[in-house]
Amino acid sequence: MFVHLTNVSIQKHGDDYNDKHGGKWTVHNLQMYMEHTNGKEVTDRLFDEINWIIVHSLKAVQGVMASDKHCFECYGYDVIIDDNLKPWLIEVNASPSLTSTTAADRIMKYTLVDDVLKIICPNGEIPDPRWNKVPAKDSLGHFDLLIDEELAAQDQHENKSRTVSGRLPRTRPQQQWK
Repeated sequence: MFVHLTNVSIQKHGDDYNDKHGGKWTVHNLQMYMEHTNGKEVTDRLFDEINWIIVHSLKAVQGVMASDKHCFECYGYDVIIDDNLKPWLIEVNASPSLTSTTAADRIMKYTLVDDVLKIICPNGEIPDPRWNKVPAKDSLGHFDLLIDEELAAQDQHENKSRTVSGRLPRTRPQQQWK
């Protein structure tokens, strides 16, 4: 069985591979399939684990990543899900290929590029180079904000203050971290 959701170089050798339609699924379609076959709670837990894999992998290399507010980088994550629905990070591709192999693939990659442009040029305007904030949620397109570092820093500061004053620190609801 060849299941590596976005790697055509592996999929094309499988007996079930369809040259016309390919074998790539959007994350949304995978999520819907997983909810249908495994239930919403299990699927939510799986995707939360995948999100944390991404966050932890980025934090692990943040010291060596180029950090220039005038640039951006696109990373492609290859994650495999085992029989126990545990996600495993295979690799992270810097600047993954945007070559399309099918019409559906072209739509996925067009949507990616369109969403990136909406973030870097909000409202189709040339951005102010002094602007240094997290984009508004409605301008994220199909992206998910995995962690808001300003909110996390604020929480850390508030938790320190509360601990010093003898009060217990509060926790943020999980949906604010996704």
